[in-house]
Amino acid sequence: MVNKMKLTSALFLIAAGAFAQPVRPVPAPGVEVPAADRKQLEAGLSRLSAKIAKLPQSPLVADVRIFHDAVRYALTYNEFLKSEEIFKARELLLQGEQRADALASGDAPWTRQTGLVVRGYESKIDGSAQPYGLVVPANWSPVVPHKWRLDAWFHGRSETLTEVNFLWERQRNAGQFTPADAIVVHLYGRFCNANKMAGEVDLFEAIADMKKKYRIDDNRIAVRGFSMGGAAAWHIAAHHAGRWAAAAPGAGFSETAEFLKVFQNETVQPSWWEQKLWRLYDATEYAANLFNLPVVAYSGEIDRQKQAADIMAAFMAKEGLTLTHLIGPQTPHRYHPDSIVEINRRMDAILARGREEYPRRIRFTTYTLRYNRMKWVVVDALDKHWEKARVEAQVTSAHAVELKTANVAALSLDFASGRTLVKPGEATITIDGQAVTVPGPESDRSWNPRLVKRAGKWSAGVPADELRKRHALQGPIDDAFWNRFVMVKPAGQGMHPAVAAWVEAESKRAITEWRRQFRGEAMVKTDAEITDADIASSNLVLWGDPQSNKVLARLADKLPVKWTRDAVVVGGQSYPAATHAAILIYPNPLNPKKYVVLNSGFTYREYDYLNNARQIPKLPDYAVVDITTPPDARFPGKIVLGGFFGERWELLANHGR
Repeated sequence: MVNKMKLTSALFLIAAGAFAQPVRPVPAPGVEVPAADRKQLEAGLSRLSAKIAKLPQSPLVADVRIFHDAVRYALTYNEFLKSEEIFKARELLLQGEQRADALASGDAPWTRQTGLVVRGYESKIDGSAQPYGLVVPANWSPVVPHKWRLDAWFHGRSETLTEVNFLWERQRNAGQFTPADAIVVHLYGRFCNANKMAGEVDLFEAIADMKKKYRIDDNRIAVRGFSMGGAAAWHIAAHHAGRWAAAAPGAGFSETAEFLKVFQNETVQPSWWEQKLWRLYDATEYAANLFNLPVVAYSGEIDRQKQAADIMAAFMAKEGLTLTHLIGPQTPHRYHPDSIVEINRRMDAILARGREEYPRRIRFTTYTLRYNRMKWVVVDALDKHWEKARVEAQVTSAHAVELKTANVAALSLDFASGRTLVKPGEATITIDGQAVTVPGPESDRSWNPRLVKRAGKWSAGVPADELRKRHALQGPIDDAFWNRFVMVKPAGQGMHPAVAAWVEAESKRAITEWRRQFRGEAMVKTDAEITDADIASSNLVLWGDPQSNKVLARLADKLPVKWTRDAVVVGGQSYPAATHAAILIYPNPLNPKKYVVLNSGFTYREYDYLNNARQIPKLPDYAVVDITTPPDARFPGKIVLGGFFGERWELLANHGR
């Protein structure tokens, strides 16, 4: 059992400025579980675990695991937040056993169920079983050849939304919006992060899982949410505008700095790299992308979080776009009944028409190759990360496309079979005023020309096959945790005792906080246990130094940051190795298609758990930490150096400022 006093005391940390303040833990420590209840729950978990072990390999096993893991997490990690949740856990275990028994007999009745249904999938990130809730219309049937509209709903902030409470709620509450002839999916989003990072991946993994089980119309998917869920809807809409038919964000936040000033009178004082990293999630910076997506925003007239839609409207206006912003009269932080009717009317009309998958004209803005696609335009390389990149694309005739770009070094046009807007025969792509002749569509009417810029001149072709930043291999450090990763702990003795102690404490914290904040259990191995299969399949998070960690020793000479017994050296700057440690992300020299990370989990910390607008990366591609300053609720020590690698993963003289 977790000792609540120790856990709470451990989180009385330096939170801001030069003063200390208590940082309440998220989630809070749970209540005491009576011995008899604990014994009963443990017995139920044991029975369900045994039944799961006997089930055949099937995606449906995750539909059973979600019940087991919900209760196991709550019991193991002291997360029964109220006494009544113990009763909920018993009921969920019974449901899990019923599903396991049915699946063992070759049946799965919940797969034919309408109304409120909970399902699950196994995540590629950490192998966890992640839950999602469905509202399935009464006229749905697995045998009806009909494609269904899907509304993806992002929940509001709730620090008590453990898996037990999520599963319980999703089987009893359909939510405020249940459009006719539509399936609604309520995303868990890995708890309380505004669907960022692994919470963002949750959306796409859940939809992919649903498509295996339900006939979903790709061109009639909407993203919606309120409060924290509204914030999620803003960023998912702006970053992935080409994927959806419509978006309906309510309240929430849409950027960091101005929202924190309005919402809690906080003046943010970021480092230069943190300020650049705001461009990862600030939806305002991606406002031009909403040219490609219908949006119906909502705010209460007297809700402070109306600020989110107001600032989005201002940034959209700079792009020549006018935001549809419905406002509930004299309404605080909730939906006005009349506004619900009007939101439904507008969304139903948009969804009836559906998404225009291959429009003749596209506008696209990004700051990172993590977000590199808008419908049929794919950005393959940037001139410089974290600066604004733009693409204006238009099919101007049966044999011509016109592109205008900024901060783009390579791109592709991607028309699937039968979908090209260009006729067969040679085609001309005019890009930034330069005419490039390319072969036209193939016989299946697919078309995938690729263009690259060299010395300011565009031509047909691709970037050189060299180490470079590319989609899902562009940093920063937090990007490693969007895909499968393994925490690799050192088995050897470190070069310096103080650094070794820091590594041990920070690695334990990273493993613990992954589970608490992203609701899975990190895969952990020692350096001696890492296999070729791990190197091929996973991002490796290496803890320790080149002496203590055998895997790090294998590749240390191939990293741009040098770490010896005497010094940590970054370019021309050197720091004493006895009191400093290296943190970085870099393509793994043993498998450049995956990352290697040194000495870091996700980089926002306890202080940032308290407001979702702060839950953004806090460190760039690399950093050096002075461990003589103890870790706190903001940083792992004193960050004496931080920077971004260049587009070829090289060290830059100005560290990427």
